[in-house]
Amino acid sequence: MPRPKILIIEDDRSLAEVLEYNLNGAGYETIWAMDGQDGLNQARLRLPDLILLDLMIPVLDGLDVCKFLRASSDTRDIPIMMLTAKGEETDELIGFSVGADDYVIKPFSVKILLERIKSLLRRRSRVLNTGADTTTQSGVTIDRIKHRVSLDGTPIDLTASEFRLLDTLIRQPGRAFDRSELIDAALGADTLVLERTIDVHIRSLRKKLGEEKQLIQTVRGVGYRFRESV
Repeated sequence: MPRPKILIIEDDRSLAEVLEYNLNGAGYETIWAMDGQDGLNQARLRLPDLILLDLMIPVLDGLDVCKFLRASSDTRDIPIMMLTAKGEETDELIGFSVGADDYVIKPFSVKILLERIKSLLRRRSRVLNTGADTTTQSGVTIDRIKHRVSLDGTPIDLTASEFRLLDTLIRQPGRAFDRSELIDAALGADTLVLERTIDVHIRSLRKKLGEEKQLIQTVRGVGYRFRESV
């Protein structure tokens, strides 16, 4: 089997070399880009299985790189793990809001990082093995094989995390999920994120649903549910 490809977008040469050494030792193929524009080009050309993305990089910063990756049909489903020294809660929420799947604050343990990489890759592979290929509720259709979502036949572009979150809700319309359940089901039980991260994803989902945003209902004091069909 081919080794999973990981693209490292990092301008700190010493850190990139440490990451390459450990990732290669763990069985991954690595690609290294020193600035955001080169990283974006490498992602489009090589289509890696996962991207490690520093935020404070030259030419094109990490947030813009993430936005461009999520806007392209070729790269929007690639898991993105942000690596950054920016550890404020607002920084983390911004990272998730533009499409990051995980957010790791420097300095970090390489061993823990490797486990989080394995977790992201496992979650990505589970998308194709979750039961029925498609589900339709209230005009929203999820195609799990093609990893596409449409509303009344019109495609909707979602990040990988938004896709999993919507998929979790739409499978059981009417059921109220609390935030911790949504983190476990949609993002992974081994994911280290704040519960309010779910609120960021929900706001983004509602915005993309447009006039049908009310399909995702807030359950006061609990969490969220997908509206039952009448």
